Amino acid sequence: MTKQPTNLNSEVTEFLNNQNHPFREEIERLRYCILIANTDLTENIKWNGPNYSMNKEDRITMKILPPKQLQLIFHRGAKKMEEPQSKLIETNSKLLVWKENDRAIVTFKNMQEVEDAQPDIAKIVADWINALK
Repeated sequence: MTKQPTNLNSEVTEFLNNQNHPFREEIERLRYCILIANTDLTENIKWNGPNYSMNKEDRITMKILPPKQLQLIFHRGAKKMEEPQSKLIETNSKLLVWKENDRAIVTFKNMQEVEDAQPDIAKIVADWINALK
């Protein structure tokens, strides 16, 4: 695993320790990938999973329940906003499934998928956050 991010939240770690989640290693790998991709992100728990905010605005949420897969949901927060005319970021990645132009999901079913996706996820996180500054 890569180095530990400096913005890892101990409350999130404690929450996850109490979950006994079958994808715990995958969750940790994704946490590290997200937090290293943008060191200004703040990690907390929202909707029963790790959540990542910039300036107190939710941007990425990890859906860990039900425990049959993991999803990263890229969004602009809980409040409904006018949808952009085009997708929020331009990417060649096949990982993102766009639900709206400002909301996309990546799904993982095992560690191999997480490992294979890490370079793309790091770039998507960086691009997503930059697009919302």
